[in-house]
Amino acid sequence: MTASPEQQQIAATIGVPVARRHIFLCCDQTTPKCCEKARGLEAWEFLKRRLKELGLSDQGGILRTKANCLRICEGGPIAVVYPEGAWYAGCDPPVLERIIQEHLVGGRVVDEHLIARHELTGHM
Repeated sequence: MTASPEQQQIAATIGVPVARRHIFLCCDQTTPKCCEKARGLEAWEFLKRRLKELGLSDQGGILRTKANCLRICEGGPIAVVYPEGAWYAGCDPPVLERIIQEHLVGGRVVDEHLIARHELTGHM
């Protein structure tokens, strides 16, 4: 099945063609394990708001995705940023602000909150 023109338009609108980085945040879990559901949702709302305020959403080069579970069910909220493959712990608003400023904008992984790193290179 090929993509519809509507799907292609939505992808263009949300900034897929200009994306430099993509952040996934574990929140709104069916069964919360890494942190309380309300805490994860607060982190998600903060992330959405800050990316929009800074002009990083849509055509700003940063994609964001709310994940149900990133399978590191400890010390959350958990986030991962691609293409660097940087996995972060404790992603409450102050940590997310550092990730936004230092990693998403500045291109530097925030080692202080890093769980693991595995860059996806596209080579198999």
